[in-house]
Amino acid sequence: MGTSEPLLPDRDPFYRSDEALDGIEPGTILRTRAVKLALFGVVPQRISAWQLLYRSTDLRGRPEAAVTTVLLPWGADPAVPRPLLSFQCAIDAIAPMCFPSYALRHGARALGAIPQLELPLIASALARGWAVSVPDHEGPGGHFGAAREPGYRALDGIRAALRFPVLGLDPDTPVGLWGYSGGGLATTWAAELAADYAPELDIVGAVAGSPVGDPANAFVRLNGSPFAGFAMVFTAALRRAYPQLEKTLREHLSDEYLALLARAEHTATFPLLARFAGRDADRHARAGLAAMLNEPELRAVLDEIRPGAQAPVMPMLIMQAINDEVIAVADIDAQVERYRRRGAHVHYVRDRLSMHLPLQFLGAPAMIDWLADRFDDLPTGVPGTRTIWSVALSARARPRHAEFAALLARMLGSRPIGARHQRGPQVPQARRLRRVEAG
Repeated sequence: MGTSEPLLPDRDPFYRSDEALDGIEPGTILRTRAVKLALFGVVPQRISAWQLLYRSTDLRGRPEAAVTTVLLPWGADPAVPRPLLSFQCAIDAIAPMCFPSYALRHGARALGAIPQLELPLIASALARGWAVSVPDHEGPGGHFGAAREPGYRALDGIRAALRFPVLGLDPDTPVGLWGYSGGGLATTWAAELAADYAPELDIVGAVAGSPVGDPANAFVRLNGSPFAGFAMVFTAALRRAYPQLEKTLREHLSDEYLALLARAEHTATFPLLARFAGRDADRHARAGLAAMLNEPELRAVLDEIRPGAQAPVMPMLIMQAINDEVIAVADIDAQVERYRRRGAHVHYVRDRLSMHLPLQFLGAPAMIDWLADRFDDLPTGVPGTRTIWSVALSARARPRHAEFAALLARMLGSRPIGARHQRGPQVPQARRLRRVEAG
């Protein structure tokens, strides 16, 4: 059965709010709709899904409308207590077709958008019986790499999900955060900001895989490499998020490179990487790339977008491939060290055998099991750093890979994605009781 193509976010009236948002509390739901999801936009999924337009906050503290896609396992009983996972996709582009709220929908034409690859990971959380929120954490402007904004949108998306009665959640629902690469960067912003921006949320743990560490270092390293498209779209996004950079970029970059940045704004991630592989901004910078990066306006922005200035209060798992060809392990080592100096509880796993994209899937069982342990209120153990051969080789992870393969087969066959089992309410209620007693 065919389906009509959904409207892109920049053309869809659902994404726009006509009411003044100044007096509205962050996380307030402005509009809702039921949606159908599909694997790569083509294979329909039997997953219960809705989209919420809600009030959030932008980089400068101004109110804005943002969107999250909220999910339940197929046939889930809303009366059964369950945790909520906020899954931050690795959008890593600014084209509206790459926003999760569009890319995950049935009929979406978003070939090359990373969120389409991540839908099986989201489904693995649903198979645990969890509710899931998938925010468009770059916001309506596609602000890839901007400071703080991804955290505001993720946290307000959680608030909106808790207030959406169809999910059956309540304010004391335990919450987890999970993201990889660009989604890991968004997850670290949410983890850092949670205590001050959304202290009422019971966030029990955060998992950040390959969370970039230092976006400025990543830009320099990826420029001129096979992954130069990331550097280009990152520049195009910062140009949007920080208008004060426009003058600096125009003074330093050639008209040809500025035209390429404009093209990058409308290209999905994988076609972007193919099209701009090897592109070197230094050859388009009039005084050289180093001179441009030393401009005070640009230097201030690059310092601002580096995470790690504030310690997350919840326990964290950070996972990184030592031989990652996209994100340098040294940058993640430094981010972990910044967190630890500020008192954060971080479990850091360094994988010897994986590379960037493989680790997202090979490490998924370990990451989701770690979150499950937090939802079950199990001890976190002593924080520290472990360097191992492969997260995929542990006794606990091996059977999870078989389960993931079976889940993928179910998705390819459009079979219901329901919970393998329903967790009882004892652990969540015990945690809630302790929160009440502590308060």
